Amino acid sequence: MINVLQVGLGPIGLQIVKYITERKNIQIVGGVDIDPQKAGKTLNKLCDFNAPEVPVFASVSDALKKVTPAVAILTTVSKLTQIESQIATIAEHKLNIVSTCEELTYPWYTAPEIANRIDESCKKHDISCLATGVNPGFLMDYLPSVLTSVCQRVDHVAVSRIQNATPRRKPFQQKIGVGLSRNEFDQQRAAISHVGLPESVWMIAGALQWELDNVKETLQPVIADEKITFGTEVLATGKNRGVEQIATGYRDGKEVIVLKFRAAIGEQEPHDTVAIKGQPSFTSTIPGGVNGDVATAAITINAVRSAQKLDAGLKTMLDVAVPAFSL
Repeated sequence: MINVLQVGLGPIGLQIVKYITERKNIQIVGGVDIDPQKAGKTLNKLCDFNAPEVPVFASVSDALKKVTPAVAILTTVSKLTQIESQIATIAEHKLNIVSTCEELTYPWYTAPEIANRIDESCKKHDISCLATGVNPGFLMDYLPSVLTSVCQRVDHVAVSRIQNATPRRKPFQQKIGVGLSRNEFDQQRAAISHVGLPESVWMIAGALQWELDNVKETLQPVIADEKITFGTEVLATGKNRGVEQIATGYRDGKEVIVLKFRAAIGEQEPHDTVAIKGQPSFTSTIPGGVNGDVATAAITINAVRSAQKLDAGLKTMLDVAVPAFSL
């Protein structure tokens, strides 16, 4: 049985708690959240499912005075600058870490100084820190890297993740700017953009041992060309229904990796597709695509077992044994 401390009790954190209650080889021994409405309560008081009656603390330090986990699952923020201090605190308590922080998935090229500091902190305290998730962390980086295993030669990798945002949670729809005008989208562009796409390009390049010249990224709104009714809401013609984001990696002046992420209300043919050109060339598609909320929580839990086998330091999904499902 693996005892874990759940750090961060937002929607993903609580979904992880729910999924852990359905497993036999892992259990939550405590939760951590800075929200005063959550700290001081027990998990079962915060959840609408049969959660364990374990305490929620305001800090990791407070938690570790009362409980003894082996791993901290860290689901708090997306930005590397914000999570660095959180990782340092957990590392001081000598807990291995599995995190859903998007910018942490492969930060060696996007933020090398912070990545090196985190790596040094983890090694100093003899713990591992692994970032994972569905995207980044699996569908647009780890999976295409694995698929190249059957290739004698790889010339080009293209991945597209097309999502119908209609059934997704309201926070996700807000994150991709649903309902904004074009001007509002441009003003809020920094907050709207999907985090982690450049990291995914660099992860694939790392797996293939390609030295890239650079990585370029674009972000465009997906504007409704007709009125769309979804649930009890109506999206007027001309309003934004989502985002299309593309990250491209170049090697020796040529495009070699292209990742396309598109999430919008009313997408008719959602899918996850990996297309590899080389020897052999082939395309692999998951019709309908993988549910992001389910997959992020599931792979985070499944990666805990793999993370415990890692050497000390900041690790990526390329470093782990296959994080397969285990009941």
